[in-house]
Amino acid sequence: MELIVLWDIDHTLIENAGVSKEIYAAAFTGLSGKEPMGPARTEGRTDRLIMREMFHRNGVAEPDWAAVEEALTAAGAARLSELSRRGTALPGVREILKEASVRSAWVSSVLTGNIAANARVKVSAFGLDPLLDLQVGAYGADALQRPDLVAVARDRAQQLRGAPGDVPVVLVGDTPRDVAAAISTGSDIIAVASGVHSAEELAAAGAHRVLPDLTDTAHVLGILETFAAS
Repeated sequence: MELIVLWDIDHTLIENAGVSKEIYAAAFTGLSGKEPMGPARTEGRTDRLIMREMFHRNGVAEPDWAAVEEALTAAGAARLSELSRRGTALPGVREILKEASVRSAWVSSVLTGNIAANARVKVSAFGLDPLLDLQVGAYGADALQRPDLVAVARDRAQQLRGAPGDVPVVLVGDTPRDVAAAISTGSDIIAVASGVHSAEELAAAGAHRVLPDLTDTAHVLGILETFAAS
């Protein structure tokens, strides 16, 4: 095993066109019986943190997490077709995921703030799910803070794919929280300015490899191969 690659989903692999925030709003309304005062605050947070903040900001007691996850799952499943219609896989994503998926010495999965059910909804909406090893991913129900998801994914790669404990891990994401998660866990990072954060913001957060997007398949693959050889 040479490398574990963990891709963020929203604004890194896909553009959700606002459907993601509609999922949070629907889950909140289903649990509280009222509309939220404003949209969910996301930007790389886990679903646990997003929903906790949403309840607190609206003055609603936070329900048991099992109930929250069930509501998020239902809201996500109900919006699969809407996501397929309005959203898109970002340019170059399908090509680089194909390249990563055929490297037998790599594990290519996801590290996302979304719960597992909604992560699958989001990648399957655009036919990306066969190109990712979703079993070994780390998801928003697995930990409260994003950096803790790295250990979750590493453990799953060890248990399910036989990855050694010292195999390099690289995160690919579009927010300073992705960068911070990589730095704090000793992982490598490719930051992609395909979301709301500029290349300058991502570099200021500590990312040494910042790309405008994932369209240059050969270049992205070359960076990943450099990490694999380290």
